[in-house]
Amino acid sequence: MATMHPHINFNGNAEEAFLFYKSAFGGEFTKLIRFHELANPQFQIAEGDKNKILHIELPVGKANALMGNDVPSFMGRVNENEHRSKIVIRAESKAEADKLFDALSADGKIEAPIGESPWGSYFGMFRDRFGIEWMIEFASDPRE
Repeated sequence: MATMHPHINFNGNAEEAFLFYKSAFGGEFTKLIRFHELANPQFQIAEGDKNKILHIELPVGKANALMGNDVPSFMGRVNENEHRSKIVIRAESKAEADKLFDALSADGKIEAPIGESPWGSYFGMFRDRFGIEWMIEFASDPRE
């Protein structure tokens, strides 16, 4: 079965964001590559980009990973308030859903408080403090 691994672009704060995500999900980074590690005569890196994150990966659960990077200056800025894509987490319990919702939404903007939804699941939605949009859900029947 295929797995999905969301990848998020940041404007120089990927490391801060991923340390925040690590505090919510736990675990250790399996990859953390900075731009200066790949610099060579054919791949010049601007001084201000050398310590930025080229790739970072945090395992989440048994088969998932959250990935990201900083956008190098020559590519322009990411509009962090217009991602309009959401990362969906299906929790294994209400307690896990509450824990992740509370941790990830800290200092963010809650769009739908976590609670019983009209469609029968336990659901909440928010934009975290980095502008990334999340949906957290628990359904006693995961097909719901």
